[in-house]
Order: sequence, then structure tokens, then C-alpha cells
Amino acid sequence: MNRRRTETRTPASTFFALFLAAAIAASGGVLHAFYKNRQVQVSREIDAIERHVEQCRLDIRTTEMRMDQLLNRFVIRKQIEENGSALRPIPVGVVEEVDATAPAASRHSVASAAP
Repeated sequence: MNRRRTETRTPASTFFALFLAAAIAASGGVLHAFYKNRQVQVSREIDAIERHVEQCRLDIRTTEMRMDQLLNRFVIRKQIEENGSALRPIPVGVVEEVDATAPAASRHSVASAAP
């Protein structure tokens, strides 16, 4: 029951080292969980951004398709006729192409691209 005097006592530094090791192990576990949780959050953010980018690409394609439909000459012609407009098609021989890079003196047209 009583301790013998010749028996060695456990030094306090051993208990301190054991407590320090346990604290380091616990903080390592907490940091591991924190970093793993952050990794999952970043992965979710990346997935959300990729979905948003794909949605924007789809919106761009849809807008381009609608623009193509609106700029279709046959559809425009039909809409003009349906609206009862006085606009009529121009014969191909009347159309004159103007080169914007050519000097103004060489042009024989009435309209000019330069002010």
C-alpha cells in the first residue's frame, strides 16, 4: 500500500509530454476535418460555377438561334407582307456595292461613307 522509497517516481515531464502529444493528435484530427470540409465546399462551388457556365453557354446558343430566326430574310419578307408595308424588294441590278477602303474620288456613287 505504501510506496517503497527505492521505487522511482514518474517525472512530471512525462505527463506533460503525454498531454502535449494528445493535444497535438486532437488538433491534427480537428484540422484534418476542417480541411476536408473546406475541400468539399470548394468542390461544390466549382460544380455550381461549372453548371452556371454551361447554363450561360446554353443561353448564348439560344440567343444566337433566335437572332438567326429574326434575321432570316424569308421570315422578314413574310412579316413585311403580313404587316401590309409599302416596302418592296429591290431588283438585283439596282444594288450598288460601295468599297469603304477606296478613295472618295474614284467613287461614282452619290452616297459616301466619309462625312
